[in-house]
Amino acid sequence: MSDLQASQKVMKHYLNALLTDDVVDTPLQEAKKQQLNQLLAPVSAPVVAPVKAPEITKPAVKAPVVTPVVKAPVVAPTPSVVEQVKVATVAPAVKAAEPVVKDYRKGRFQALFFTVAGLKVALPLKALGGIHKIMPIKSLPGQPEWLKGVMLYREQKINVVDTARWVMPEKYDQELAEKLNYQYVIMLGNSHWGLACDTLVNTIALEQDDVKWRETEGKRPWLAGLIKQHMCALLDVDALIALLAKGMNSQQ
Repeated sequence: MSDLQASQKVMKHYLNALLTDDVVDTPLQEAKKQQLNQLLAPVSAPVVAPVKAPEITKPAVKAPVVTPVVKAPVVAPTPSVVEQVKVATVAPAVKAAEPVVKDYRKGRFQALFFTVAGLKVALPLKALGGIHKIMPIKSLPGQPEWLKGVMLYREQKINVVDTARWVMPEKYDQELAEKLNYQYVIMLGNSHWGLACDTLVNTIALEQDDVKWRETEGKRPWLAGLIKQHMCALLDVDALIALLAKGMNSQQ
């Protein structure tokens, strides 16, 4: 088995691992007393005692009783529980922003295939910013190891990524570095980032079922999915650009 075949076998194995609440008299006694008094009285003209006009007592005029009027305090109307519930119900709910569906997740799409150290990789053709033949690269001090440097192309400065070192830093060693033969730079969208690659394979039309998509957020946002038949990684270019801008590799 040649070194290239052994390298490809290692790359495929690595790629598969990526998806995982007082006494009162009686009336008779009183009548007898009156008869006795009449018998004892002398016979003469009766003396009539002056009769006094009865005093007329004017009824006392009572002052009208004025009942003080106590005014009830003015209480602002309180909304009923039902009204409060209605108000709470009517308040518009804030909807969470819906995730953006990428163009290549809608039906058939084209993908560009290329190789890096014997490992086949693909990216959606709509996310391709261009392909350049590799040219002299100027290294920059104080940069991540996976950044080869800056390549000048028609007055455009391109940050060239050592793709093999970026994708699998734990497997990158001197032996692998010596087998690399970067020939092209794959531009990522409208950014100034480019992936160094060995060879360009071809462009293939894919159906949605041809890809085992990464449905949940995980440790590798740059991996959009796995192309089943070709057993290769499909890159999420937007996520990849974001990681590169932060100075992060595929494992960070």
